[in-house]
Amino acid sequence: MSVQFFGWDVTYDDDSPHVELRASQEPKDRGVYTMYHGTSVANTRLIIANGFKQSSGGMLGKGVYVSRDKKKAERYPLNNKPSDRVTLELRVCVGRVKCIDKDNHPMQYTWSTQGYDTAWVPPNCGMKAVPSGLEEDCVFDPKRVKVVGIAKAPDAILRELQQLVANSLKNPTGGDGGAASHGGGAVDVCSLCKRKTQQGSPHIKQSCWGCGQNICTLMTKHVCPVSI
Repeated sequence: MSVQFFGWDVTYDDDSPHVELRASQEPKDRGVYTMYHGTSVANTRLIIANGFKQSSGGMLGKGVYVSRDKKKAERYPLNNKPSDRVTLELRVCVGRVKCIDKDNHPMQYTWSTQGYDTAWVPPNCGMKAVPSGLEEDCVFDPKRVKVVGIAKAPDAILRELQQLVANSLKNPTGGDGGAASHGGGAVDVCSLCKRKTQQGSPHIKQSCWGCGQNICTLMTKHVCPVSI
């Protein structure tokens, strides 16, 4: 009996930036990181097609609310059934970061007017607005946030949403300039493998011969969802 498998898993030993930090690690200014956002199925399609829109408010004011803690993002939207929850994988250029770690912080709602691009609430800081104690970020400019994958979705629509993301990465509609090159001084990072790219030398990207997903040949891991 033969088993056909599409995919790989590798480990790099160089100093290319690891953009997945633990939730307790403070994001560095001008860093580019993997983060997550939970939303409904309908909003997922709109976000993939048109990009994020700034919220009208929240515990940190206006912005796009994201987290490096995938478990937190998976809980949203809080009042939706599991069949109407999608967790988006994002590439985020944080720009200049302000730590908001207590209730009634003097810059809780004004950080974006004082030269900061992202507000960061560290885990277990005791803020009443975050009873879960899980890490949270608010990015003021939606152009700093780009969808690069589907971290979790109902099985019935997972393949469809993955294909929508793959298509959007192949054919960006004006929003991709944000998280890749926003905030001068940020490292240029491949949208798929999240490793450094040399100026003028983009990584080679192609479709997986199993599932058709857009992949980079330098990705550390790709597991094809196609069952053989």
